[in-house]
Parts: sequence; C-alpha cells; structure tokens
Amino acid sequence: MPSPLLPDVARGFIIPIGGKLIDPAILDRFVSLSGGSAARIAVIPTASSEPDIGTFYERVFVRLGVAAAKSLHFEHRIDCDDHDWLEWLGEATGIFIAGGNQLKLTSTLGGTPVARLLRARNAAGVPVAGTSAGAAFMSEHMIASGDEGATPRAGMVTMCAGLGLTNRIIVDQHFRQRERLGRLLTALAYNPFAVGLGVDEDTAAFIGPVNTVEVLGSGAVTVVDPSDVTLSSIAEAKPGEEVALVGVRVHVLTQGATFDLCSRVAVGAP
Repeated sequence: MPSPLLPDVARGFIIPIGGKLIDPAILDRFVSLSGGSAARIAVIPTASSEPDIGTFYERVFVRLGVAAAKSLHFEHRIDCDDHDWLEWLGEATGIFIAGGNQLKLTSTLGGTPVARLLRARNAAGVPVAGTSAGAAFMSEHMIASGDEGATPRAGMVTMCAGLGLTNRIIVDQHFRQRERLGRLLTALAYNPFAVGLGVDEDTAAFIGPVNTVEVLGSGAVTVVDPSDVTLSSIAEAKPGEEVALVGVRVHVLTQGATFDLCSRVAVGAP
C-alpha cells in the first residue's frame, strides 16, 4: 500500500515511461521536478540484464546538469540492507527505475527496506520515474507477464504485487508497439477498480499529487476506465476463451492531454 502522506506535504510525482526513451523533454521535466541543478538522482538498475545500464543513466543525468547521480546496484535481496546505499536513497531528490524484467524488481526489492523507503520518499514529495519494467512496477497491482493481442482472454495475463506507490492505476508499457490492449483489459476485468494506463514507447504519464495524469512524449497514453462496466464474463470464461466486457471507456491521449483519476474526466491536448 502507498505510504501515508505527511501533513502539509504533497506526494511526489509518479512517472511511468513506456520504454525506448528518446524525447529529451521527459527526462528534462523529471530533473526539474527533482530539483534541477540541485537534484540528487538515485538510479535503480535492478531489472536490467545489462551490466552498465546504471552507469549509462548516471552519465545521462550528469549531462542534464544535476548535482549528483548514483546507481544503486540492488542485485540481490541482501544488497537491500546496504547502509550506505539506503542512506543515499534516503537523501535522493529524484528516483529513476530502469527497465528490464519487472519480476526481478518484485522478487529482489519486494518487502525490503528499499521498497519501504521508496514509498516513504514518494509520500514525502520525491518524484519517482520508471521506464518499461520500472513503469509497470510502480502500482500496487502489477502485470507480471501476458500475451499480445487486442482481445481480452481468460488467463491472458499474470498479475502480482508491485511497489505500491499508488493503487489507482495498472500500467502496461510498450503499449501500442506490442499490441497489449487485450492483456490490460484482462487485468482490469479481474477487478474493475483501478484505471489502466497503456503507455507507448517514448511517452510518459506524469501523475501529479492530486492524481491528474498529464501526457508527455511522442506517442500516446491509452486510458482504460472500467468504472462503468456493467458486465464481465471473466469469472465464467475458461482459459483461453475471450472475455466479454460491457461499459468500458477508452481514451487515447497525446502530448498535453490530461486525465483526472478521481473524477475520471479526460481533457484533450490544447
């Protein structure tokens, strides 16, 4: 669950990025939210199989003019007790979670002091961004794996617990590039409480303290709102069978468009 908010402190931005980040405006805004030239960015490369990805992002953020950037290599669960790394994470003004395998994130960080500190820092106003697997990891309910395709089918998606910065959304990444509408719909069919955010590559959803989503990047964010669903056949469907969903609302939002997670109102880009 998200950490309790502190009195008179706004929660930090939650920023899922759909992967294959090219648009410099996304990281520019993340750095600005993190303190600009005074920012201290903690990079968490746990999900990646590339040994140098942490160093790569350190250099990216240094080029963007931050005061400091440090990769914290939480490779094994025992690493999550490292006092020096926890101290650095606790003083970070921005946190960036790299992509890769989201199950590596949950199995390595879940239930550790690192996960607790990430939630506490976000509740204290620190922005947390994640790309690809890092984006999927942010919510309480996480898509662990699933099949491609536009039509929801029983058993199409496997869910597990994520980091828990918010329980209002379920994120899927590389969305239109990998045709993941069906698995996001299937995930929402299990429990139509959360809003689905399908984030395209090179695109980010900036979720502010008042739970407004703003789109930035070259692609789109597909918002799947199941709040008015009147029928779902997920409970009766056999594995592999198509799932009926009646009353789902879908918005495709491009740069500058917004969606209010509380009122469920979408506003197109100016």
